[in-house]
Amino acid sequence: MIIGDRIRSLRETKKLSQGDIEKRTGLLRCYISRVENGHTVPALDTIEKIARALEVPLYQMFYDGEEPPVLPKLPRRRSADDIIWGSAGKDARTLTRFRRLLGKIDDKDRKLLLFMAQKLARRAAAAA
Repeated sequence: MIIGDRIRSLRETKKLSQGDIEKRTGLLRCYISRVENGHTVPALDTIEKIARALEVPLYQMFYDGEEPPVLPKLPRRRSADDIIWGSAGKDARTLTRFRRLLGKIDDKDRKLLLFMAQKLARRAAAAA
């Protein structure tokens, strides 16, 4: 579909002239003519202005029909929360238990435990 043909079709359906669109958008009539004849491809902002002037939703500028097309079911992308360990399921329960238990030990033991965890993480990273 050529956007100029779609604009002309919508404009003629609404019984508006290029001059009417000029008054409603502030765009020059000669520019509107160039777009409708396929000599110029308008920017999205310009298409939005023309859609407002034609009193149609922006999506109608890109396809025929009264309702937007049905979008295909796309697989849900994993968010950062899904990827982080301990954000859901069994890992979240384990992390909650660690937090509860860490709150009960003294600061010196907590620092020792953190130091040990860092050493284990470095060893695992070096092995990978």
